[in-house]
Amino acid sequence: MPEKREIKIDTKVVTMSSGDCTQKVNADICVVGAGIAGVSTALEATRLGREVVLIDSLPALGGQAVNSIIGIFCGLFSNGPKPYQFTHGIADDILKDLGEAGALHYRHGQHNVVMYDEIALSRWIESAINKAGVNVILGGVLSGVKTADRRVESIDIATRYGDVMVSANSFVDATGDAALAWQAGLPCREPAVGSIYGTQMVVIEGVDTDKIPDRNEVVDRLKEKAEDYGLVRQDGFAFAFPSRGVALVNMTHVETPLEPLAASQKALEGKAQADKAFNYLKNEYPEAFADANIRSYGLPGIRQTRWIVGSQQLTIDDVRNGTKFHDAIARTSWPIELHDREEGYVWEPYSDDHVHYVPLGSLTPPDVDNLLAVGRCIDGDLAALSSVRVMGPCIAMGTAAAHVLDLAGKGSVHDIDINKLQERLKDNLVNTKELKKATVK
Repeated sequence: MPEKREIKIDTKVVTMSSGDCTQKVNADICVVGAGIAGVSTALEATRLGREVVLIDSLPALGGQAVNSIIGIFCGLFSNGPKPYQFTHGIADDILKDLGEAGALHYRHGQHNVVMYDEIALSRWIESAINKAGVNVILGGVLSGVKTADRRVESIDIATRYGDVMVSANSFVDATGDAALAWQAGLPCREPAVGSIYGTQMVVIEGVDTDKIPDRNEVVDRLKEKAEDYGLVRQDGFAFAFPSRGVALVNMTHVETPLEPLAASQKALEGKAQADKAFNYLKNEYPEAFADANIRSYGLPGIRQTRWIVGSQQLTIDDVRNGTKFHDAIARTSWPIELHDREEGYVWEPYSDDHVHYVPLGSLTPPDVDNLLAVGRCIDGDLAALSSVRVMGPCIAMGTAAAHVLDLAGKGSVHDIDINKLQERLKDNLVNTKELKKATVK
């Protein structure tokens, strides 16, 4: 019998103070939203010598890239059999480090994408943010914005540990829903009719990845069988991650309303849809999925909900024509991918030599001098936004935002020297490096 010892733990009785207990934090740049665009902004800004505060409402970094298990870097490379890399910055470091760890899988084809292990990406982001010395506030919900003289002066953050007020010279809205711009009283856009559907992603383990059927075959059969399995979406994919015995499944469509009760209910419905999709795969393709099980469900994946009104709106014609803007800050060739109906989506791919660009004007609300939006809440029409909200151009937007704010200093983001900015961003605008293809296993 182990020897018993006296246990004495001192406690004290406390009550909430009636005074103002708000903690005050100051920074050069405050980034709200720690998805891939916000992380890119924060890391690039610290490399430029700026003190950065990075805030996210989740208790973990990585946003949808990690927590919704997106699982694929899209829009990072050009189309066709000889791809080159569109976006550098932190993308180079991620590809190098995760590649060396065996946590990437390159899928070559007309649209060259890279699958990644979400746990490896999560740890990479956490390590990089910590090493860079970025001040982080997790589990922090934006509750108020103070503005004066065309500038955001401070924001209020509510956490389970108490309230925080962050004052900064400049701010970046990387929330995905334009929450910072919205609470600052700036004009925003929402879909006028219907919904843009999100996705409930799942990772399946115990898969015989060599026997996963071709995506086209899955879709053709799904169109016939969807009703039998209670599935609302009649397309999707189960992408294998070779050597790991897992597959990434995207076969659901879930509404993503900006209303708390409805959003919570739809999140539950999304998991139920994912279960039905998994049942479809097990029953229809037992040779691949008979011994499989769901390893993890992501948080609801959100595509487009609310976004800013910028100094310029990216349009579908700009995307189709490959318009090279005088203030271009990012590029991609990702198709229009508009999830505007429950059963499917619009997919408009482009040629091998196609490139379309993101203008700085789509990141800059015209009525404020020290705020930029990055990621899926920049200004574009519904179709155009669907082609630039993917990970490649979002990383590039974050890089650009850091340099814009560095050049603007205490002045206005609308008055910077575009030529100086584009010189800094030339690796993301000019074909300077080519993708070293990994062996497809």
